[in-house]
Amino acid sequence: MPESTGSENPQLPIAVIGSGPVGLAAAAHLLERGLTPVIFEAGDAPAAAVEAWGHVRLFSPWRYNIDAAARRLLAGTGWQEPDPEALPTGSELLEQYLTPLAGVPAIQSTLHTGSQVIAVTRTGLDKTRSRRREETPFLVRVLNNTGAITDHRVRAVIDASGTWNTPNPLGQAGLPAPGEAEATAAGFITAPLPDATGCDRARFAGNHILVVGAGHSAANTLLALGELAAQEPGTRISWAVRGSSVTNLYGGGDLDGLPARGALGTRLRTLVEAGSIELHTSFTITAFKSADSLAVLGATPNGEAQLDVDLLVPATGFRPNLDMLREIRLDLDPAVEAPRELGPLIDPEFHSCGTVEPHGAKLLSHPEPDFYITGMKSYGRAPTFLMATGYEQVRSIAAALAGDQAAADNVELVLPETGVCSTDLGGSCDTPAAAAGPDEGSCCAPPAPAFLGIPTGLAHGRSAEQEN
Repeated sequence: MPESTGSENPQLPIAVIGSGPVGLAAAAHLLERGLTPVIFEAGDAPAAAVEAWGHVRLFSPWRYNIDAAARRLLAGTGWQEPDPEALPTGSELLEQYLTPLAGVPAIQSTLHTGSQVIAVTRTGLDKTRSRRREETPFLVRVLNNTGAITDHRVRAVIDASGTWNTPNPLGQAGLPAPGEAEATAAGFITAPLPDATGCDRARFAGNHILVVGAGHSAANTLLALGELAAQEPGTRISWAVRGSSVTNLYGGGDLDGLPARGALGTRLRTLVEAGSIELHTSFTITAFKSADSLAVLGATPNGEAQLDVDLLVPATGFRPNLDMLREIRLDLDPAVEAPRELGPLIDPEFHSCGTVEPHGAKLLSHPEPDFYITGMKSYGRAPTFLMATGYEQVRSIAAALAGDQAAADNVELVLPETGVCSTDLGGSCDTPAAAAGPDEGSCCAPPAPAFLGIPTGLAHGRSAEQEN
């Protein structure tokens, strides 16, 4: 795998795709190295996808969620750093950190919102052409929200676009179940992580809701629905998982290195054992039938079963959208769709978010020099990502692009080692706001824009097989 020298086309900027936490951190590190970023954000505002889960509280405290270069960039602006031990909601992350960071003049002047990257290639070369490839600038094609297309020449590309807009399907074998598209169009299948006790309350109150999936976003939704059911008579909660047990999701309890993460599993177990949540294990969805309600057909060890529900909340994780990278020479792990050398280090069967080894430019490189995928998207379908991991990734990448290979290779990261980090939200392991205290700003955020490769830096993919 070729190492980046960052020496070609030094006068050109470096493209950063996505203005979520990792994308903005990448820009901060590039600026600190004297390099010029150009940031493309598909949403109408910085870190647009974070708004979609603003009601969710992270279970990693602020000390894991603020990048060092970003902190230094903010230091001269009068920014007030949050309490390092407090647990922010998505809205607080946006309001108290990401929005101020995006507003720093050095970043603001390079940030293009409403700008969806639809393709990355080399100027004048498709992926089959090798002659003088390393010396040829990248071409980043951008579609803005007026429908205009612009091509940008850049010397390097950092893809921190996340996976929020590419959720895994609900059917078996990684495929949508028959009738899934129709059920979604009819409104029976909701977006991930709805605000069940806030702006979506009326939609859920008094209805029978099925949550599908076995990751932390499923736990988040189930706990919120449990709170709703205690207040709204007639609200019924079912939970379907493909596996035969949900013990792993209950986690380490009091032994967890992140207390809020341990509390998540403990509270969920209590609801299930009390009968407030009806659990269906070994349930593989085979089809949907939409009528006055939604019929969810599934295969079980005892034959075909059917659950009739009013709403279904998907919590089966996300996957990377690689369409815009079709002309880039990638080397991906065949299972998790992460960079090949990183794949074995993040295998969710062996690693939690605290046991993944620190890694940087070297492990994130591809056969295409000076091209990197970072953040949740770099983990492909593996669910073991933390924002602090992404911050170290982009620190190393910025060093490599600046020609400081020693700094690029010197990767260090200290994370909590206990518990399982299988959040499908990404960027930081999440827990409902109620688990950490009152939700101070829970309001209905607009849904994430339906763009390909929406920049988020906050979502990561887990396969349906793992989640269910």
